[in-house]
Amino acid sequence: MDTLRALSAFVHSVELGSLSGAARALDTTQPTVSKLVAGLERSLGVRLLRRAATGLSLTEEGLRFHERARRMLEDYGDAVADARAQVQQPRGLLRLSAPVTLGQRHLNAMAVEFLRLYPDIELELVLDDRFVDPREERIDVSLRVGGALPPDLVARHLGSWPRVLVASPDYVAARGKPRTPQDLLAHDYLRYAAGDDGVLLTGPDGPVAVPVRSRYRVNNAVALLDSVLAGAGVSLQPTWMVADLLAQGRLVRLLARHTGPAQELHLLYAPRRQLPLRVQVLVDFLAQRVAALPGAARGKGR
Repeated sequence: MDTLRALSAFVHSVELGSLSGAARALDTTQPTVSKLVAGLERSLGVRLLRRAATGLSLTEEGLRFHERARRMLEDYGDAVADARAQVQQPRGLLRLSAPVTLGQRHLNAMAVEFLRLYPDIELELVLDDRFVDPREERIDVSLRVGGALPPDLVARHLGSWPRVLVASPDYVAARGKPRTPQDLLAHDYLRYAAGDDGVLLTGPDGPVAVPVRSRYRVNNAVALLDSVLAGAGVSLQPTWMVADLLAQGRLVRLLARHTGPAQELHLLYAPRRQLPLRVQVLVDFLAQRVAALPGAARGKGR
């Protein structure tokens, strides 16, 4: 049995959802793919796939085997590229995950620039506010904003961005500016739905907690920012998100001597003895570009 062909047939069948899809990707026939997968199962002594009219599904053994098989094929591909001296020209598919707002406001433009720099690379940008585990979801690099860092992933610190209080010029004209943190109690405070009531600020006299309550909460950061721009209230926003809007005069900073808890940005990826060149150039590119986002403060990395 050609083990590499069998592994490739199995991995493609899983990731494309059918034997026929794998056959098209491998430029062969469905019976050939079926024969290769069946031979792999016989050699392992376990069943990897359940075949039904509705499609394919992994057995418990197949689920565990799939990730290792995929990595083996990646390592083989990297070794072949190195042997053919193609390692100096990054190529292949990359999958990058990031929070929705960061992707919309900054990463999309970075992705377009990256593709211009590396014409042999394909890039898939997956925007999702939930934590995406690179190993479980076939992600090469994940950009993490805040939150706990998984101990079994490599975490490259990119920088720290404080949160600042902002409102629209129209809101300030109608309601005035707060002069002290306690003045926020008389203002409409907007917050992310998953956060707690109240706001924690740090100023010249140290930290202060203000028990503001929010009549409007939303679980999308872009919608929250749009509400602030529309004059609906005051909000605490990371500087990477609002620095350009402040410079343009579309937002006004409030309580300029106070900041909220900073947001830490990290790149996460699975540990490997040697990163494929396509992954390494993406990591280096993002580390440079993201670190240059406006409003960054010096922070401690991991």
